[in-house]
Amino acid sequence: MPPRLLNVNELLASLAAMGGFVLGSFVMLAIRRQTYKPPEPDPVDDTLPPGVASVLAVLPSSAVVLDREDRVLRASSAARAFGLVRGESLMAAELLALARKVRRDGEIRESEIETAGRKFGQESTSFAVRVAPLGSHGQVLVLAEDQTERQRVEAVRRDFVANVSHELKTPVGALSLLAETIEDAADDPEAVKRFSGRMQHEAARLTYLVQDLITLSRIQGGEPIPAPEQVPVDETVHEAIDRCNTKAAAKDITLVAGGTEGLKVWGDEELLVTALRNLIDNAVAYSPEHTRVVISARPAGNAVEVSVSDQGIGIPESAQERIFERFFRVDAARSRATGGTGLGLAIVKHVAGAHGGEVTVWSKEGSGSTFTLRLPAFGGQAVPVPSTTIPQEAAK
Repeated sequence: MPPRLLNVNELLASLAAMGGFVLGSFVMLAIRRQTYKPPEPDPVDDTLPPGVASVLAVLPSSAVVLDREDRVLRASSAARAFGLVRGESLMAAELLALARKVRRDGEIRESEIETAGRKFGQESTSFAVRVAPLGSHGQVLVLAEDQTERQRVEAVRRDFVANVSHELKTPVGALSLLAETIEDAADDPEAVKRFSGRMQHEAARLTYLVQDLITLSRIQGGEPIPAPEQVPVDETVHEAIDRCNTKAAAKDITLVAGGTEGLKVWGDEELLVTALRNLIDNAVAYSPEHTRVVISARPAGNAVEVSVSDQGIGIPESAQERIFERFFRVDAARSRATGGTGLGLAIVKHVAGAHGGEVTVWSKEGSGSTFTLRLPAFGGQAVPVPSTTIPQEAAK
């Protein structure tokens, strides 16, 4: 075989081998493209650890579980009611920031936050917050306890203690000063008589204050009357009038009982007498001399209304919403001059509440005031009950 022909055959073999290699490479590449799939990210575990859902269902506080993408997996009804959660989103930015910090370092965090109020007249809602990691998939548990009412009660308690301290300090200080004055004026019988009278006045004021505090502490818890009984309204009104006659007579003020007779209510007679006495005392204290105060009862569906009306100076409209607060006085100087403790109307309010009733006021400056005590009727219907007392004419 000639040498040149051999070289051509070798060249053709080499080209064939190279073509096969290239074709095989294309085939392998096509197969690899068909079988290769890029790695998928780990799926998000949106299931709660065993038992967590049951625990969250019975928690009284607002509870929220977030996944690692900050989506809400579970939220209690309280959390949604307070507006902390809407749909799958946590609405409080402060809580969301805490949750991300906890997810990042795994440390439990506690804080206090305030959100916009969800109730009418409520400016904001205060929460004690605890945020903790949950499981190993980036889930976070958020617990928020509403402490708005607790803070309000604590503020009321502080104010009450401060007011009591102030009210007690005044008569106690006056008694101490008067005692020293009497000692210095031992040789002046007229001065001793005058200062001893002032001491009796301050001692009486101190006694009234202590009695009112005891009464208020007894009923301010809001518990219902432990052993209610039927109470004749007529007897309650007359007893309250008898206890106020001395003060009324000193100002020539006539106390008049009227309205429907024979009505009865459920409750505690002594507490109801105390409430009416306080209303009548207030009416006498803020009425001019030679006027009258009218106490009347009338049926009102399933309740009985007892009203105390005076011809006094009236109450400014701006103060009418606050007059039932403890120690609130429209005219502090006049109240102290008449021996008022600032607790009378607060006692009336709590007595009404303890009986399942309410007290309301109508007043106009210069035209007097009317306080109305509304109480549940005995038997569920305010029907006058005929008196069993024998008339004096028939007894003769």
